[in-house]
Amino acid sequence: MSILSLFDLTGKKALVTGGSIGIGRACATALAMAGADVAIVARNKRLGELAAESIRALGVDSIFIECDVAKKNQVQMMMAAIVKRFGHLDIAVNNAGFGIFGETKDTDEEVWNRVIDVNLNGTFFCMQEQVNQMTQQQPTEGKIINMASIYGTVAGGHGSYNAAKAGVIHLTRTMAMELGRFNINVNCISPSWTMTPAMSSETPKNRQRMREVTPLGHVQRPEDLYGAIVYLASKASDYLTGHNLIVDGGHTLNTWLEPLQRNIAPRVSPEEEIAEMEKDLQAMGVTYDQMVGQ
Repeated sequence: MSILSLFDLTGKKALVTGGSIGIGRACATALAMAGADVAIVARNKRLGELAAESIRALGVDSIFIECDVAKKNQVQMMMAAIVKRFGHLDIAVNNAGFGIFGETKDTDEEVWNRVIDVNLNGTFFCMQEQVNQMTQQQPTEGKIINMASIYGTVAGGHGSYNAAKAGVIHLTRTMAMELGRFNINVNCISPSWTMTPAMSSETPKNRQRMREVTPLGHVQRPEDLYGAIVYLASKASDYLTGHNLIVDGGHTLNTWLEPLQRNIAPRVSPEEEIAEMEKDLQAMGVTYDQMVGQ
């Protein structure tokens, strides 16, 4: 057996929530490139169908399912639709989420609840349905990957998002402890700032500051998660569970006080940072220059 065969997902059936753009689309793309059929789950029908089309172009099957993960009844219908199409579920990536800006002390109840509902409750609702399906299958097994954030472990950004992602990390650990007896692995990934449409309005000055405080020297791109997703979805990670895999270019290693010095150019240029994001923006009908106000 070739060592690379451990990463082969041919014939596996997967779902990715929030899979229409950004990190979610990157996760779906990586799984498809490794051979898996992938269901794209998202709220935006047009972007979701475009993402599913791009996955099918890779030679695997893909469908789009419209779903608000914060609504349990929609999650149940989503799972039923996936099983009807694919027959079973091997891999689940719970990525749907969003954050807000502003002072935590000024957050109104409605906004707080919506952030918690989508990021934390939505992950919980999805995991419940995924586990129900995986434990009914033969063989009984599966890989569940939750998308957390560095802000689940360090303070920054907004309290609602930080609290939700911290909850995702500990929910991952708890479910991993409970589900090991079913041969279901549960892990999560914590990315840093990532060049998705939500980040597209960051000024060149802010992006440069991000580079300066990140040891690997460039802002994270969605495709920088390809390897982590395939690893956690594949047999290569069969003995790993309850782990929070921080994929941040070393950002959280830094004190953030002084720019880091470089001896050679980073692997990724400023132009390459935004290449995949520009595809998402194009699908949304806007350009990067419009987003940054140039």
